[in-house]
Amino acid sequence: MVFNTGAALLDAIVLAVVSREREGTYGYKITQDVRRTIEVSESTLYPVLRRLQKDECLEVYDRQFDGRNRRYYKVTEKGMAQLNLYQAEWKSYSMKINELFEGGVSA
Repeated sequence: MVFNTGAALLDAIVLAVVSREREGTYGYKITQDVRRTIEVSESTLYPVLRRLQKDECLEVYDRQFDGRNRRYYKVTEKGMAQLNLYQAEWKSYSMKINELFEGGVSA
């Protein structure tokens, strides 16, 4: 993709992906799910996960899987409120950009 993906958009995408799983989901699966939409590396996504955890939008817990601990992420109430805000902002923003691309906005 030729467009840069800023921090707020990455936060929104990660919150949207994690919110689909009621019990939470783990980092590798989050990476794979995000990659279905945009190309992004694990080294880009893990700082996003840590930032969302620090901002109390995600809670983290470990669960045993094949004899190892797997770190899971789950959206908090605050995270759902933030996701709702991002969704409303995205809807407005994308409508304006589409209008501009389609010639509907004049100076």
